[in-house]
Amino acid sequence: MPAEKASVTARYTEFHPRWYRPRVSVYWWMGQRQYFKFILRELSSVFVAIFVVETLFLLAALKGGPQAYADFQSTMASPPMIALNIVSFLFVLFHTISWFNLAPSAMPVRLGGKRVPAFLVAAPSYVAWIVISAAVYWFVTSWPLT
Repeated sequence: MPAEKASVTARYTEFHPRWYRPRVSVYWWMGQRQYFKFILRELSSVFVAIFVVETLFLLAALKGGPQAYADFQSTMASPPMIALNIVSFLFVLFHTISWFNLAPSAMPVRLGGKRVPAFLVAAPSYVAWIVISAAVYWFVTSWPLT
């Protein structure tokens, strides 16, 4: 039996049923709290990227010398940049917490054939976050300024 060529285009008859495509609002995600949180989590990635870009600018300013760093500091001290950083910080915080809470679903852990409870999977992330934050705080506050 010779191989037949597959048709690239579909052939429709006069009575072919049409696809049912219900109209969906642009604001479909505002209907339920879960969808709203999902979109906020996706949007928070933009603010994580803003923090990354600001850090790269900070490193470039440090490499550029004292005057470049002073210019960077004066730019970052402007009210629009302070507002942007506050909003970015809140979104990054939301992004972190929501990711830690999603970790048990993204990575189900099983021991002895039984699934480990979600809080035991997420807890090490929170503990590490607190320990690292405390270490950074200690390092920044105890470092001699002279």
